[in-house]
Amino acid sequence: MTNRQTGHTRDAGWQIGVSKTVHHPLEVVWDFLTAEAGTAAWLGHGVRLQREKGGQYETTDGTTGETRSFHREDRIRLTWQPADWSHETIVQVTVTPEGDHKTVIRFHQERLFSADERERQRTHWRAVMAAVVAGLDSAGR
Repeated sequence: MTNRQTGHTRDAGWQIGVSKTVHHPLEVVWDFLTAEAGTAAWLGHGVRLQREKGGQYETTDGTTGETRSFHREDRIRLTWQPADWSHETIVQVTVTPEGDHKTVIRFHQERLFSADERERQRTHWRAVMAAVVAGLDSAGR
């Protein structure tokens, strides 16, 4: 038996996940996450999300990556590498219906370099989730 630290996996390195249940139907959440304002909130400004596998993107701040999979109203999986990082990571966003007009949003990132990077990304994804929730709430008014 190995004593592995929380967030460290044998195959995917360090990982972090953040989730939240929102009071919006799945279709509304999906449409927001894949529209310009939502994509800017979770992926970065200046990106047009590529729906086809292998589609490349670059944000205005230099973060780059490519789409690995895109399953409508379910999940998006892509590579993600900020300009000042020496390695790419995998980011996945999923949406799951939860009862009447509620949806669970999950951001998951793997292949992180260290426990410190994991903690920095926990802060990042919590801020992203707050921005997504605020965007959904203001769009729903």
